[in-house]
Amino acid sequence: MLNYYQCVVTKDVNPTKNWAYVFFLEVCMKENKMGVERVNKLIWTMGLPMVLSMVLQALYNVIDTMFIINMGSEGVSANLALSSAFPIQIVIIAIGVGSGVGINALLSKILGQKDNQKVTKIINNGFFIIIFFYLLFLLFGLFLAHPYMKLMSNDEIVIKMGTDYLKICCCLSFGSIGFSIVERFLISTGKTNLSMISQIFGAITNIILDYVFIYLCNMGILGAAYATVIGQILSLFAALLFHFIFNKEIKNELKSIKPDLKIIREIYKIGFPAFLMQSLLALMMFGILLIFKVIKSEYIFNLMTGSFGIYYKLMQISLFATFGLSNTLISVVSYNVGIKNKKRIKDTIKYGIIITIIVSLVITLIFEVFAKPISYLFALTLDESSLVSKNDVISTCQTALHIASIGYIFMGFNVAIQGILQGFNKVMSPLIISILRLVIFLFPFALMFSLSNQVSTIFWRIFPLSEILTSFVSYFYLCKEWKNIDDIN
Repeated sequence: MLNYYQCVVTKDVNPTKNWAYVFFLEVCMKENKMGVERVNKLIWTMGLPMVLSMVLQALYNVIDTMFIINMGSEGVSANLALSSAFPIQIVIIAIGVGSGVGINALLSKILGQKDNQKVTKIINNGFFIIIFFYLLFLLFGLFLAHPYMKLMSNDEIVIKMGTDYLKICCCLSFGSIGFSIVERFLISTGKTNLSMISQIFGAITNIILDYVFIYLCNMGILGAAYATVIGQILSLFAALLFHFIFNKEIKNELKSIKPDLKIIREIYKIGFPAFLMQSLLALMMFGILLIFKVIKSEYIFNLMTGSFGIYYKLMQISLFATFGLSNTLISVVSYNVGIKNKKRIKDTIKYGIIITIIVSLVITLIFEVFAKPISYLFALTLDESSLVSKNDVISTCQTALHIASIGYIFMGFNVAIQGILQGFNKVMSPLIISILRLVIFLFPFALMFSLSNQVSTIFWRIFPLSEILTSFVSYFYLCKEWKNIDDIN
């Protein structure tokens, strides 16, 4: 067996495949594993915790909806309120994720360059960003939640429910924003398992409190809101604890938290396009809910609005899984661009796309096989007094899963390439991919199919059509960037 020093100097040893070399660099020389670990193993070990934590985040949104729609006579109205309010929740998430992506990519790069002073500045500005955006959403919750809900619905019950829900989620949004940023401190140093534990802790708390608040305490939609924000706050506290205890690569100087415009510009040079890409999810949902207003039948309008809200939460399971892998690719690509390791960059791209497609395919198969029982969970208590019938909800959601999930593999491909491009600090190309798949290709199909007499069955084709068309553009950008890797110096 080779000893550590032989591994360093022996030319015929492949360092990425020799455990002793990796151990020597990681432990003895304190090298970041993103520069030494075998790439396919690295993506799985870093990406799997991210996938699990992101899927769990999506699952508790699904469980929120399942509990709410089955809470009694007001369940359907509450689900309509939740669906209408969700675009604002997506914007909150977008702020956190966009800021976090910028911090993640910049921090990974600077850690690779071993500029400890700049690392500390990035961390401090991350905390400043949390405070700044929380104050903005606090103001929105206090003064704009009601006007927003009046725009989205004409039903007074739905407006009141949505306003109450939004006020709680916005006024206590520091948990969501803070966790999205602090978890990037952990991800940037390769500690995705700690990020996953933080996410799981909050998600399990949310699920338990959903049941306690909605059913045992009879709090209705307010219970769902409080369960959500409490779970987010606990995730933030857990991530902060892990950061201060285990992120030894980072020196924290919290007394010097103040905005540094140069650092903030660097963060949002990468993060702002990521924020826009996430915000496009809110725009997509907001736009489709408005497009549904062309439907003349009030019954079909309620059916499609509620079913789309349910489908969107289910779709997030696949979307968030691919986001988890995409975020991993951002870190690994960015780090190896920082150390200028061309081979590892190419290996990351190849394995990253393959792994993302595999994960997307597994989720697609699950939805295709279990579409009916999954749909049934959202109609357990519906009866003749409900705004929409039980059978129609089950049938519409089942159709949505069967048709729309066909596009998940292409969605995974598109999102993976977005992460790769962000790892190269590209701004416009990832944004263009998002605009195409969420707006340009989507809205015309959505309007056309919403005017159909068979809207509840054919509408769902808009999602695979949009993803397939976008994948051609994504492939073009990938080929273009691949040719530039050899020019890195």
